[in-house]
Amino acid sequence: MYHLFFRLLFQRMDPEQAHHLAFGWIRRVARIPGLRALVRALLAPRHPELRVSALGLEHSGPFGLAAGFDKNAVGIDGMAMLGFDHVEIGTVTAQQQPGNPRKRLFRLVEDRALINRMGFNNDGSAAVAARLAARTPVFNPVIGVNIGKTKVVPEAEAVADYVTSTERLAAYADYLVVNVSSPNTPGLRNLQAVDQLRPLLSAVREAADHTVTTRRVPLLVKIAPDLADEDIDAVADLALELGLDGIIATNTTIAREELGLRTDRSTLEAIGAGGLSGAPLRARSLEMLRRLYARVGDRITLIGVGGIETADDVWERILAGASLVQGYSAFIYQGPLWCRAIHRGLAAHLKSGPYATLADAVGAAARQESS
Repeated sequence: MYHLFFRLLFQRMDPEQAHHLAFGWIRRVARIPGLRALVRALLAPRHPELRVSALGLEHSGPFGLAAGFDKNAVGIDGMAMLGFDHVEIGTVTAQQQPGNPRKRLFRLVEDRALINRMGFNNDGSAAVAARLAARTPVFNPVIGVNIGKTKVVPEAEAVADYVTSTERLAAYADYLVVNVSSPNTPGLRNLQAVDQLRPLLSAVREAADHTVTTRRVPLLVKIAPDLADEDIDAVADLALELGLDGIIATNTTIAREELGLRTDRSTLEAIGAGGLSGAPLRARSLEMLRRLYARVGDRITLIGVGGIETADDVWERILAGASLVQGYSAFIYQGPLWCRAIHRGLAAHLKSGPYATLADAVGAAARQESS
C-alpha cells in the first residue's frame, strides 16, 4: 500500500514538500495517546535480544534515524513510535538559517537514492535547545544532537561557532556529533583535516564538559565518504588520541562516477551539486567502516550509515564493526514498516547465527579475516 501511495502521490510531489507532509502526519499521530500506542505496538515491536550498550548508553536496539530528517527536534516521539531505537536530530547550527534556495532535494527513484543541497536549514541552536528543554517525552529513544557550522561564519571562527551550539545543546544530548562532512556548507569539509579537526574537537569536548558536569556527554565526529584512505586513518588516529567516543561513517557523497547509477547523466547534470545518499553509497560506506574498525577496533564506537536498506545491510555493518547503524534515505522508499522489517530481520540473524548477543557480532567478520 505504501509503495502504491508513494507512486501515486509522493513521487509526483516536490520531495521537500512531501517530506513536510509525511513528517507532519507522523507528528500528529504521535500526539494522540491511543493511536500512537497502537502504531508503536504494530510498527515497533520490541525484541529484547536486540538491546545493545554503546556510548555508555542503553539502546533498545541498534538501528537509529540519521541526522537530516528531524532537523529541529520537532518529531522525536513520532520517529520513536515508528521503531527507531535512537533519533539523531539536526544538523543544528549556532545561528538560525534558511538553507540553500529551493529546489534543493531530489529523488533518484531508479537508484533508490536522494541528492540534497539543503544547506543546514534549521531554527538555530537556541531555539532547538528551548524545544528540547520543554519536551515532555512520550517515548524515550536515545537522542543524538548533530551540530554544524553556520554558513555565514568564517572558517577561522568555526570553533567558536561549534562551541556556542555545544554550550546550548549538550545538556539535552545523550550523545553529541560534530558534523564536518556535509558538502553543502562552503568550507565545512576543510575542517576534516586533522590540523583543523584537533582544535575543534578539543574545544567542543571542553565546552561539553564545562556545560554538563553531572555526566560525560559522548562526543563523535561524522566524516565524509570522499576522504582518501590516508585521511580516514588520520581521523581514526586523532579520535583515539583525543579520547573521542565514536565516529559516524559516513555522510553523503559528492561523487557520481563509479557508483553504478542508473539515473542518466543528463538528469544528474540538471540536478547539479549536492550530497548523494541511499543505495549507491552502500559499498563505499561499508569499505570505510571496515577500514576504521581495522584501525580502532573496539576502542571507540563506530556507527555505520550510508546505503542501509535491509536487515541484511544492518547485519553486515555490525559484522564489519558497527555497534550502531543508522538510516534515512531508504525510509522514503520503504515507508513506515521499515524499522519493523529491520528489527525482525536482525532478530532472525541473531537466532540463526553463532552469536549470543549483538555485541558478540560486532566486528566478527574482521576478526575472522585476521585469524
